Amino acid sequence: MTLSRTARWTTGWLSAAAWALSFPLFSSLGPHRLWGWCAAAGYLGAAAATALGRPRAALTAALLGAVAVPLLWLVLAGQGQSEVAVIERSGRLLLESGRPYVDRPAHVGEYTPYLPGMALLGVPRALLGGDGSGGGWAERLLGDARIWCAAALFGCLWAARRLLGGVPGGGPGHEPGSGPGRGLLPVLVASPVVALPLVVSGVDLPLAGLCCLALAAAASGRPAAAGAALAGACALKWTALPAVAVAVALLAACRGGRPAVRCALVAAGGTALLVLPGALLQPTELWRQVFAFPTGRAAVPTPASSPLPGRLLAELGSWGWYLTTGLLLAAGLAVALSLVARPPRTVVAAADRLALGLTLAFLLAPAGRFGYLALPLLLAVWARSVTVPGVSRIVAGSSRTGPRPRSSDGWPKTRNEGSGGHFTRRPPHIG
Repeated sequence: MTLSRTARWTTGWLSAAAWALSFPLFSSLGPHRLWGWCAAAGYLGAAAATALGRPRAALTAALLGAVAVPLLWLVLAGQGQSEVAVIERSGRLLLESGRPYVDRPAHVGEYTPYLPGMALLGVPRALLGGDGSGGGWAERLLGDARIWCAAALFGCLWAARRLLGGVPGGGPGHEPGSGPGRGLLPVLVASPVVALPLVVSGVDLPLAGLCCLALAAAASGRPAAAGAALAGACALKWTALPAVAVAVALLAACRGGRPAVRCALVAAGGTALLVLPGALLQPTELWRQVFAFPTGRAAVPTPASSPLPGRLLAELGSWGWYLTTGLLLAAGLAVALSLVARPPRTVVAAADRLALGLTLAFLLAPAGRFGYLALPLLLAVWARSVTVPGVSRIVAGSSRTGPRPRSSDGWPKTRNEGSGGHFTRRPPHIG
């Protein structure tokens, strides 16, 4: 006997509440424990509202408990994971000296495992002054790097939807998450997989948003915009590089070689513009902190030590590290070959291919965290939230439905796949 939709959603919210409650019980980190209590209350409220047939109230309760309340609490209290302080310190160093990295870091807190573009998200704190524990509430709120990380994510998602002409997921009685549409993203944001990193660190949110924006721009035939978004993503973390290959493959399949090359050139030039100044000023520190440290090859061990397959192999010794690195390269090559043999032609296919590549990378990397897997999940859900139900080819134009465009003599046009997706005249079918 299958469960009803209401029962499934109630069970889902209760499961999320149980997961959130594990943090106050087992975590030693204050921000995680606070999030756990607040989120558990929100998820329990969501389960009760769902059981009463109030899906909108359920989503509101989940967003308040898992996102809004703990985020504001931690921001105003100046608390969070160490990544927040790292980004804000990079912004201060960038303004003071143009050098975003600490020279010769002595302990893990002085390492900055991000490319120079991430420092821009810490500039507001440096401009407003202080370290987040002093000043008024406005200074604490507007200076916190998490707020700007979240703003970057939601701004990119809004822009991506505009590029694709996103379609709502239902009418006034539509249950969140019951089908493709806008209801998917709020549920994902309220879920533990996104809400927790959003509240306590926020560091991966801008990367996720820029990857979504790049795929949307590529699918809508805007190679320069796609390249610019990719440049922004690649200036934050080197893990954004797979997104370049996927976006270029999508453009090549749907628009032809010239737009694909243009996207790649804009991405490469923009990344160089954002990264090269910092790399030239601190080449040794960039290599030590951005590449050696996250892969477990620096003098200080990385705190990213979740028991993922790559991490477990790397702990077996030097041969284990080389083995997991080889597997990582092999997985990357396999995904690259798949882009050549069967390039993605829709937003969903491109997002799924990128999600697959990133999932393999995070699982096989010598060091990593379970939280990294939120990025591929967000990509997959986002793509389905901006496509039209029942339409498989969201390419070479927009996702809007409606009558086919007509030529000046009134004949309907049809999409010519061999000419890059442009519409051409076709006589009406008779008989």
